Amino acid sequence: MIGQIIINGLLNGAVYALVAVGLSLTWGVMDIVNFAHGEFLLWGLYSSFWIWALMGLDPLISLPIVVVLIFALGVLTYLVVIKRVLKVSGLTALLATFGLSMVLKNLTQFFWTANYRNVTKPLVSNQSFNIFGMYIRQDYVVAAAGALLLTLLVTLFLNRTKTGVAIKATSINKSAAQLVGIDTNRIYAITFGLSGACVGAAAALMASFTPIYPEACSLYSTLAFVIVALGGFGNIKGALFAGLIVGVVEALGGYFIGTSFKYLVVFLIYLIVMQIRPRGLFGW
Repeated sequence: MIGQIIINGLLNGAVYALVAVGLSLTWGVMDIVNFAHGEFLLWGLYSSFWIWALMGLDPLISLPIVVVLIFALGVLTYLVVIKRVLKVSGLTALLATFGLSMVLKNLTQFFWTANYRNVTKPLVSNQSFNIFGMYIRQDYVVAAAGALLLTLLVTLFLNRTKTGVAIKATSINKSAAQLVGIDTNRIYAITFGLSGACVGAAAALMASFTPIYPEACSLYSTLAFVIVALGGFGNIKGALFAGLIVGVVEALGGYFIGTSFKYLVVFLIYLIVMQIRPRGLFGW
């Protein structure tokens, strides 16, 4: 039984990690907490749903389309909102993204009402298969595998490409990056777009088994903040491992103390770690 719970927690945690990677990028590179991150995920879910409803494309097949759409939303957010508040106090940027989150959430309800929506008959079913007496859902496995693969691809992009290295250089020292010819304004726009692409991909992976409604992603947004803080700001590897830890802790907490209080354990561990290591488990 415990093994089954841990496996389920790891599968959920992999998806949490991909959502957190997007937040970690903007937080680590630009030192901005994007309160609209959960709403990016929400719009990714609705994009997946409407592409399925109107065009008949399964969310797994439409994943590249959703990634491009939410990447564009991220770039637009930077150009219209973030760019204007970068040079003022951090609190102003925080309040700007909080206001954006309210706008996006209310637009969601205005356009598509508060009704619950679901993708029916997805490409990968919710049937379970048995491994050593443990029943594991097929859609969860595909979502977790996709999330891990995409997290790896983001890591490779940051480490192996010219643009990725420029993003890392800008995060370390913006002034030095400008001195060597890096267009930091362009890098910031790409970073916000890449953050959106991560949550867009996560949304497409989740869409086949997640109820879709305006408040669907509020919890994911909170968990992303916790994971980024636990893993270390701007640390992709830290976000991955912290996401897996949160997934397992959430699953074990739900089993031992009840589903209504499972997040109590997650936030308690978060508070303890922050007291011991304020920069996170993998921060320096």
